[in-house]
Amino acid sequence: MAVGARSGHGEPEERPQRPHPPAAAMTDDSTDRPDPAADSAGADGAGEGTGAGEGTGAGEDTGQDGHGPKKPRSFWKELPLLIGIALVLALLIKTFLVQAFSIPSDSMMNTLQRGDRVLVDKLTPWFGSEPERGEVVVFHDPGGWLEGEPTPQPNILQKALSFIGLMPSAEEKDLIKRVIAVGGDTVSCKEGGKVVVNGKELDETYLYPGSVPCDPAFGPVKVPKGRIWVMGDNRQNSLDSRFHMELAGGGTVSNDEVVGRAVVIAWPVTRWSTLPVPATFDQPGLNQALAAAPGAMGVAGGLPLVLWRRKKRAARHTAE
Repeated sequence: MAVGARSGHGEPEERPQRPHPPAAAMTDDSTDRPDPAADSAGADGAGEGTGAGEGTGAGEDTGQDGHGPKKPRSFWKELPLLIGIALVLALLIKTFLVQAFSIPSDSMMNTLQRGDRVLVDKLTPWFGSEPERGEVVVFHDPGGWLEGEPTPQPNILQKALSFIGLMPSAEEKDLIKRVIAVGGDTVSCKEGGKVVVNGKELDETYLYPGSVPCDPAFGPVKVPKGRIWVMGDNRQNSLDSRFHMELAGGGTVSNDEVVGRAVVIAWPVTRWSTLPVPATFDQPGLNQALAAAPGAMGVAGGLPLVLWRRKKRAARHTAE
């Protein structure tokens, strides 16, 4: 019965009031007695909230050692790993894709000037591509071409950066020239005339101003299969195939010695440009092999038919 209810005689019944528990101990303002169900639920909730596999999420915000979230590694600790990855990628690119080379002489002016940096395609040779007429190629010294020439002496840092491809090649035994003729071609040049390949004169508009096509004259030279004949664009300042005809190969360079084709001038930025094949190398009839191919294929295709007809005719005469 609540405090203040009347008794059966109509007079209020006064009962001693029990002292209320301190305010801090009260859990429900509707009664002055604790609720067993609430106590039970609270106990259960407390048990669930402190379970090892469950919780309120506080355990998720802490590290495994319970001392807070795990801190990420600092930038300075990650830097050596990033540098290592970058060096490996640079080495792979230099080995299989492209490589930078520095132009050390004036033999390819004005197409290439001393100090230019060119990027050389090293990927296509891996797929069996061979040098073609008109391309500017980098190749290793076939033997004796650079004899007596001064060789650069790069320091250790330059050698290391060159090895991984972060600097132009420090290899002192490389040359860069233009392919004039390939295996199977016949090339020649008369004094005061133009270079002739397979009977076709080349219109070499890319030559250094004032440079004559051939001085001295040479040829005719039959280029062996698997080799190339190369010349510089600055003909009067280029020790190319013309000056090494007494060496093995007769002045030609093996395709195996070719590092790759120079495709672009990458530095300085004011000199940026591509290195396309000049139009004179696309003139009709220059490629004798392709010109003869249709006729050869026609003969090869018609020969079985001719033999079959002859055999059939002979069988008919035998039967008669």
